[in-house]
Amino acid sequence: MFTDVVSFINRHESFLLTTHDTPDADGIGAQIVLAAVLRELGKKFRIVNSNPIPPYLRFMDHDSVIECWDKKKHTPLVSSSALFALDTSDEYHIGTMWDTLKKAKETFILDHHEKGPHSNLPGFIDPTAASSSELVVELASFMGMNLDPQTATAAYAGIVDDTGFFAYPKTSVRTFRNTIKTLEWGADPNYIYRQLMESASIESLLLTKQALTNLEFHSQKRIAVMTLSKDDLLQTGAGYEEAEQIVNIPLKAKEVEISMLIKEKPSGEIRCSLRSKGKINVSKIAQEFGGGGHVTAAGFRSSLSMERTLNRLLGILEDKLAEIEKK
Repeated sequence: MFTDVVSFINRHESFLLTTHDTPDADGIGAQIVLAAVLRELGKKFRIVNSNPIPPYLRFMDHDSVIECWDKKKHTPLVSSSALFALDTSDEYHIGTMWDTLKKAKETFILDHHEKGPHSNLPGFIDPTAASSSELVVELASFMGMNLDPQTATAAYAGIVDDTGFFAYPKTSVRTFRNTIKTLEWGADPNYIYRQLMESASIESLLLTKQALTNLEFHSQKRIAVMTLSKDDLLQTGAGYEEAEQIVNIPLKAKEVEISMLIKEKPSGEIRCSLRSKGKINVSKIAQEFGGGGHVTAAGFRSSLSMERTLNRLLGILEDKLAEIEKK
Protein backbone atom coordinates (compact mmCIF):
# COMPACT_ATOMS: atom_id res chain seq x y z
CA MET A 1 0.00 0.00 0.00
CA PHE A 2 2.75 2.44 0.95
CA THR A 3 5.37 1.14 -1.47
CA ASP A 4 5.66 4.44 -3.36
CA VAL A 5 5.88 6.42 -0.12
CA VAL A 6 8.64 4.21 1.29
CA SER A 7 10.49 4.32 -2.03
CA PHE A 8 10.38 8.13 -2.00
CA ILE A 9 11.73 8.21 1.55
CA ASN A 10 14.50 5.76 0.69
CA ARG A 11 15.64 7.88 -2.27
CA HIS A 12 16.49 10.89 -0.12
CA GLU A 13 18.31 11.80 3.07
CA SER A 14 16.90 15.28 3.73
CA PHE A 15 13.25 16.41 3.62
CA LEU A 16 11.07 19.50 3.89
CA LEU A 17 7.58 18.78 5.22
CA THR A 18 4.78 21.23 4.45
CA THR A 19 0.98 21.38 4.39
CA HIS A 20 -1.74 23.65 3.04
CA ASP A 21 -1.71 27.30 4.05
CA THR A 22 -3.68 28.15 7.21
CA PRO A 23 -2.74 24.71 8.59
CA ASP A 24 -5.31 22.71 10.56
CA ALA A 25 -4.98 19.91 13.10
CA ASP A 26 -4.94 17.17 10.47
CA GLY A 27 -2.16 18.76 8.43
CA ILE A 28 -0.10 19.41 11.55
CA GLY A 29 -0.77 15.94 12.94
CA ALA A 30 0.37 14.34 9.68
CA GLN A 31 3.55 16.42 9.72
CA ILE A 32 4.42 15.53 13.31
CA VAL A 33 3.90 11.80 12.72
CA LEU A 34 5.82 11.74 9.44
CA ALA A 35 8.66 13.62 11.13
CA ALA A 36 8.77 10.88 13.80
CA VAL A 37 8.96 8.25 11.05
CA LEU A 38 11.82 10.08 9.35
CA ARG A 39 13.62 10.55 12.66
CA GLU A 40 13.35 6.82 13.36
CA LEU A 41 14.93 6.15 9.96
CA GLY A 42 17.81 8.53 10.64
CA LYS A 43 16.69 11.03 8.01
CA LYS A 44 17.07 14.80 8.23
CA PHE A 45 13.94 16.95 8.09
CA ARG A 46 12.48 20.41 8.67
CA ILE A 47 8.76 21.16 9.02
CA VAL A 48 8.06 24.47 7.27
CA ASN A 49 4.62 25.95 6.53
CA SER A 50 3.44 29.10 4.78
CA ASN A 51 1.56 30.26 7.88
CA PRO A 52 2.35 30.00 11.60
CA ILE A 53 0.71 27.26 13.63
CA PRO A 54 -2.59 28.56 15.08
CA PRO A 55 -2.32 29.28 18.84
CA TYR A 56 -4.99 26.73 19.78
CA LEU A 57 -3.01 23.97 18.05
CA ARG A 58 0.37 24.70 19.59
CA PHE A 59 -0.10 21.84 22.05
CA MET A 60 0.39 19.47 19.10
CA ASP A 61 3.87 20.83 18.44
CA HIS A 62 5.28 19.96 21.85
CA ASP A 63 8.92 20.45 20.82
CA SER A 64 8.25 23.58 18.70
CA VAL A 65 9.69 22.05 15.54
CA ILE A 66 7.21 23.65 13.11
CA GLU A 67 8.63 26.73 11.37
CA CYS A 68 7.06 29.47 9.27
CA TRP A 69 8.53 29.96 5.79
CA ASP A 70 11.31 32.52 5.71
CA LYS A 71 12.73 32.99 2.22
CA LYS A 72 16.18 34.06 3.36
CA LYS A 73 16.45 31.38 6.04
CA HIS A 74 14.93 28.39 4.24
CA THR A 75 15.74 28.83 0.55
CA PRO A 76 19.27 27.36 0.97
CA LEU A 77 17.69 24.14 2.29
CA VAL A 78 15.38 23.56 -0.66
CA SER A 79 17.80 22.40 -3.35
CA SER A 80 19.28 19.74 -1.07
CA SER A 81 15.91 18.42 0.17
CA ALA A 82 12.93 16.45 -1.08
CA LEU A 83 9.53 18.01 -0.41
CA PHE A 84 6.62 16.21 1.25
CA ALA A 85 3.29 18.06 0.79
CA LEU A 86 0.84 16.69 3.35
CA ASP A 87 -2.94 16.98 3.63
CA THR A 88 -3.31 18.74 0.30
CA SER A 89 -3.95 17.17 -3.08
CA ASP A 90 -3.26 20.41 -4.91
CA GLU A 91 0.13 22.13 -4.90
CA TYR A 92 -1.56 25.50 -5.42
CA HIS A 93 -2.82 25.36 -1.83
CA ILE A 94 0.54 25.43 -0.03
CA GLY A 95 0.84 29.22 -0.10
CA THR A 96 4.32 30.75 -0.25
CA MET A 97 5.85 27.26 -0.10
CA TRP A 98 4.80 26.92 -3.73
CA ASP A 99 8.11 28.57 -4.65
CA THR A 100 9.93 25.46 -3.44
CA LEU A 101 8.23 23.02 -5.84
CA LYS A 102 10.56 23.49 -8.81
CA LYS A 103 13.66 23.86 -6.67
CA ALA A 104 13.32 20.79 -4.43
CA LYS A 105 15.12 17.58 -5.44
CA GLU A 106 11.75 15.80 -5.73
CA THR A 107 8.19 16.45 -4.57
CA PHE A 108 5.63 13.99 -3.24
CA ILE A 109 2.02 14.47 -2.08
CA LEU A 110 0.52 12.42 0.76
CA ASP A 111 -3.16 13.17 1.21
CA HIS A 112 -6.74 11.94 1.65
CA HIS A 113 -8.69 14.59 -0.30
CA GLU A 114 -10.06 14.15 -3.80
CA LYS A 115 -7.26 14.99 -6.23
CA GLY A 116 -7.37 18.59 -7.40
CA PRO A 117 -8.19 19.01 -11.09
CA HIS A 118 -5.13 21.21 -11.67
CA SER A 119 -2.57 19.16 -9.75
CA ASN A 120 0.16 17.33 -11.62
CA LEU A 121 2.37 16.24 -8.75
CA PRO A 122 3.06 12.57 -8.03
CA GLY A 123 2.24 11.05 -4.69
CA PHE A 124 -0.04 8.84 -2.65
CA ILE A 125 -3.66 10.00 -2.39
CA ASP A 126 -6.30 7.84 -0.70
CA PRO A 127 -9.73 9.57 -0.64
CA THR A 128 -11.20 6.66 1.33
CA ALA A 129 -9.11 7.62 4.39
CA ALA A 130 -10.82 9.85 6.95
CA SER A 131 -7.73 12.00 7.53
CA SER A 132 -4.10 12.43 6.52
CA SER A 133 -3.11 11.78 10.13
CA GLU A 134 -4.78 8.38 9.81
CA LEU A 135 -2.67 7.65 6.74
CA VAL A 136 0.65 8.44 8.41
CA VAL A 137 -0.32 6.37 11.47
CA GLU A 138 -0.87 3.51 9.02
CA LEU A 139 2.50 4.26 7.44
CA ALA A 140 4.23 4.08 10.83
CA SER A 141 2.48 0.79 11.59
CA PHE A 142 3.33 -0.53 8.12
CA MET A 143 6.99 0.17 8.87
CA GLY A 144 6.76 -1.57 12.25
CA MET A 145 7.24 1.58 14.34
CA ASN A 146 5.87 2.54 17.75
CA LEU A 147 5.40 6.26 18.32
CA ASP A 148 6.00 8.24 21.51
CA PRO A 149 3.05 9.76 23.46
CA GLN A 150 3.68 13.30 22.18
CA THR A 151 3.56 12.15 18.56
CA ALA A 152 0.51 10.00 19.32
CA THR A 153 -1.19 13.11 20.75
CA ALA A 154 -0.69 14.99 17.49
CA ALA A 155 -1.95 12.00 15.49
CA TYR A 156 -5.09 11.60 17.61
CA ALA A 157 -5.82 15.34 17.43
CA GLY A 158 -5.50 15.28 13.64
CA ILE A 159 -7.84 12.31 13.31
CA VAL A 160 -10.61 13.58 15.61
CA ASP A 161 -10.48 17.09 14.17
CA ASP A 162 -10.93 15.90 10.59
CA THR A 163 -13.62 13.38 11.48
CA GLY A 164 -15.65 15.68 13.73
CA PHE A 165 -14.86 13.38 16.63
CA PHE A 166 -15.84 10.36 14.52
CA ALA A 167 -19.12 11.83 13.21
CA TYR A 168 -18.28 12.62 9.56
CA PRO A 169 -19.15 10.22 6.69
CA LYS A 170 -15.60 8.98 6.04
CA THR A 171 -15.27 7.62 9.57
CA SER A 172 -14.86 3.85 9.32
CA VAL A 173 -13.62 0.77 11.15
CA ARG A 174 -10.24 1.63 9.65
CA THR A 175 -10.37 5.04 11.35
CA PHE A 176 -11.03 3.50 14.75
CA ARG A 177 -8.27 0.92 14.29
CA ASN A 178 -5.74 3.66 13.65
CA THR A 179 -7.10 5.75 16.51
CA ILE A 180 -6.69 2.79 18.87
CA LYS A 181 -3.04 2.70 17.78
CA THR A 182 -2.57 6.27 18.99
CA LEU A 183 -4.15 5.34 22.33
CA GLU A 184 -1.80 2.40 22.67
CA TRP A 185 1.07 4.81 22.01
CA GLY A 186 -0.07 7.12 24.82
CA ALA A 187 -2.57 9.67 23.46
CA ASP A 188 -4.92 11.11 26.12
CA PRO A 189 -8.42 11.73 24.62
CA ASN A 190 -9.64 13.94 27.46
CA TYR A 191 -6.60 16.21 27.32
CA ILE A 192 -6.86 16.52 23.54
CA TYR A 193 -10.60 17.25 23.66
CA ARG A 194 -10.00 20.07 26.15
CA GLN A 195 -7.28 21.56 23.96
CA LEU A 196 -9.37 21.43 20.78
CA MET A 197 -12.83 22.22 22.15
CA GLU A 198 -12.45 23.98 25.50
CA SER A 199 -9.50 26.31 25.01
CA ALA A 200 -11.03 29.04 22.87
CA SER A 201 -10.23 32.66 23.60
CA ILE A 202 -12.87 35.16 24.72
CA GLU A 203 -12.15 37.00 21.46
CA SER A 204 -13.15 33.92 19.45
CA LEU A 205 -16.47 33.76 21.32
CA LEU A 206 -17.09 37.38 20.43
CA LEU A 207 -16.26 36.56 16.80
CA THR A 208 -18.78 33.70 16.88
CA LYS A 209 -21.36 36.09 18.29
CA GLN A 210 -20.70 38.51 15.41
CA ALA A 211 -20.95 35.72 12.80
CA LEU A 212 -24.31 34.61 14.21
CA THR A 213 -25.49 38.22 14.20
CA ASN A 214 -24.76 38.24 10.45
CA LEU A 215 -26.47 34.87 9.89
CA GLU A 216 -28.95 34.70 7.00
CA PHE A 217 -30.99 31.87 5.46
CA HIS A 218 -31.77 31.20 1.81
CA SER A 219 -33.68 28.62 -0.25
CA GLN A 220 -36.36 27.96 2.37
CA LYS A 221 -33.73 27.91 5.13
CA ARG A 222 -31.78 25.06 3.53
CA ILE A 223 -28.74 27.31 3.00
CA ALA A 224 -27.19 29.18 5.92
CA VAL A 225 -24.84 32.08 5.18
CA MET A 226 -22.51 33.88 7.57
CA THR A 227 -20.03 36.63 6.76
CA LEU A 228 -17.12 38.10 8.66
CA SER A 229 -15.35 41.24 7.48
CA LYS A 230 -11.87 42.33 8.45
CA ASP A 231 -13.56 45.00 10.59
CA ASP A 232 -15.30 42.22 12.53
CA LEU A 233 -11.90 40.71 13.25
CA LEU A 234 -10.48 44.03 14.37
CA GLN A 235 -13.46 44.85 16.59
CA THR A 236 -13.43 41.49 18.38
CA GLY A 237 -9.64 41.19 18.54
CA ALA A 238 -9.86 37.59 17.31
CA GLY A 239 -7.30 35.94 15.05
CA TYR A 240 -8.36 35.01 11.54
CA GLU A 241 -7.82 31.29 12.21
CA GLU A 242 -10.27 31.41 15.15
CA ALA A 243 -13.18 31.58 12.69
CA GLU A 244 -12.46 28.02 11.50
CA GLN A 245 -15.14 26.15 13.47
CA ILE A 246 -17.93 28.73 13.20
CA VAL A 247 -19.17 27.40 9.86
CA ASN A 248 -20.36 24.16 11.50
CA ILE A 249 -22.84 25.83 13.86
CA PRO A 250 -25.81 26.32 11.47
CA LEU A 251 -25.80 22.61 10.60
CA LYS A 252 -27.32 22.00 14.03
CA ALA A 253 -30.64 23.20 12.56
CA LYS A 254 -32.71 20.40 11.03
CA GLU A 255 -33.68 22.44 7.95
CA VAL A 256 -30.15 23.51 7.01
CA GLU A 257 -28.45 21.36 4.36
CA ILE A 258 -25.51 23.64 3.57
CA SER A 259 -23.62 26.17 5.66
CA MET A 260 -21.15 28.70 4.30
CA LEU A 261 -18.88 31.21 5.96
CA ILE A 262 -17.36 33.94 3.82
CA LYS A 263 -14.58 35.76 5.63
CA GLU A 264 -12.24 38.60 4.80
CA LYS A 265 -8.63 38.40 5.96
CA PRO A 266 -6.94 41.54 7.30
CA SER A 267 -5.13 41.68 3.93
CA GLY A 268 -8.49 41.88 2.14
CA GLU A 269 -8.34 38.34 0.72
CA ILE A 270 -11.72 36.59 0.60
CA ARG A 271 -12.03 32.97 1.70
CA CYS A 272 -15.05 30.73 1.91
CA SER A 273 -15.68 27.62 4.01
CA LEU A 274 -18.46 25.21 3.01
CA ARG A 275 -20.16 22.46 5.01
CA SER A 276 -22.84 20.02 3.88
CA LYS A 277 -24.91 17.27 5.42
CA GLY A 278 -24.15 15.13 2.39
CA LYS A 279 -26.79 15.79 -0.24
CA ILE A 280 -24.46 18.18 -2.06
CA ASN A 281 -20.76 17.54 -2.69
CA VAL A 282 -19.24 20.85 -1.60
CA SER A 283 -15.77 19.71 -2.70
CA LYS A 284 -16.93 19.80 -6.33
CA ILE A 285 -18.35 23.28 -5.80
CA ALA A 286 -15.14 24.51 -4.18
CA GLN A 287 -13.17 23.16 -7.14
CA GLU A 288 -15.14 25.49 -9.42
CA PHE A 289 -13.50 28.33 -7.50
CA GLY A 290 -10.05 26.74 -7.51
CA GLY A 291 -10.41 25.14 -4.07
CA GLY A 292 -11.23 21.66 -2.84
CA GLY A 293 -11.77 19.43 0.16
CA HIS A 294 -14.22 16.69 1.14
CA VAL A 295 -17.79 15.87 0.11
CA THR A 296 -19.09 17.48 3.29
CA ALA A 297 -16.34 20.02 4.06
CA ALA A 298 -14.45 22.21 1.60
CA GLY A 299 -13.16 25.70 1.00
CA PHE A 300 -11.60 28.11 -1.47
CA ARG A 301 -10.07 31.55 -1.94
CA SER A 302 -11.96 34.05 -4.06
CA SER A 303 -10.64 36.84 -6.26
CA LEU A 304 -14.12 38.41 -6.22
CA SER A 305 -15.56 40.75 -3.60
CA MET A 306 -17.44 39.26 -0.67
CA GLU A 307 -20.79 40.25 -2.19
CA ARG A 308 -20.00 38.84 -5.64
CA THR A 309 -18.59 35.66 -4.15
CA LEU A 310 -21.77 35.19 -2.12
CA ASN A 311 -24.08 35.85 -5.09
CA ARG A 312 -22.24 33.46 -7.40
CA LEU A 313 -22.04 30.75 -4.76
CA LEU A 314 -25.70 31.05 -3.84
CA GLY A 315 -26.65 30.70 -7.50
CA ILE A 316 -24.66 27.46 -7.82
CA LEU A 317 -26.01 26.00 -4.57
CA GLU A 318 -29.62 26.86 -5.39
CA ASP A 319 -29.25 25.17 -8.79
CA LYS A 320 -27.80 22.06 -7.11
CA LEU A 321 -30.70 21.91 -4.65
CA ALA A 322 -33.17 22.28 -7.51
CA GLU A 323 -31.52 19.35 -9.33
CA ILE A 324 -31.85 17.18 -6.24
CA GLU A 325 -35.55 18.05 -5.92
CA LYS A 326 -36.19 17.04 -9.54
CA LYS A 327 -34.55 13.66 -8.93
